[in-house]
Amino acid sequence: MTKVETLSLGSLFALLNLRSVYFLGYAWLFGMSLWVTFIGGIIAFKSLPRQQFGALQHRTFPIYFGISIAISSGLLVLWTRSHPAILEHISNPIVADVAQAYTLGISILSQVANQFVIGPLTSKTMFQRHKLEKAEGKSYNESGVSAEMKALNKKFAQLHGISSLANLTSFIALAFHGLWIANKGIGGL
Repeated sequence: MTKVETLSLGSLFALLNLRSVYFLGYAWLFGMSLWVTFIGGIIAFKSLPRQQFGALQHRTFPIYFGISIAISSGLLVLWTRSHPAILEHISNPIVADVAQAYTLGISILSQVANQFVIGPLTSKTMFQRHKLEKAEGKSYNESGVSAEMKALNKKFAQLHGISSLANLTSFIALAFHGLWIANKGIGGL
């Protein structure tokens, strides 16, 4: 006969533990990454004028990257805490628990690069392009733009591509980690 569990105040408080924190943190991070990468940004791009879209991204991405860095770092700390063999085998990425630590580390490094290097350079280039559009009286993609605008367009495209690749790398790492914890669990938290 199946045991029926009843809810009590104690059983509800028992839900608040490191295992729950880990799963909620992962869910928040993966859901946020999915939304920003594949849904919210596309909706905003299609709905807003280009310069407003750029201003929105300039304001929201630092918050997104900051939250991503914080949660990924917390997950890495909890993962390492619940898998003590990681420290012993840290240089051996074929050890499954170490591979998962590396996966979280890749997510962190990708978002750190976006937060502190790629993102600021992309925003700076975007605003330089906006300023030059006003000075030239032409949109960045009209024929006859200056050589300076063409150079800014090329730089912006490169930086945007690198930023997108870093963000996608983080998303793929998080998806891999999610598949892992769904099938193998999170260890001794």
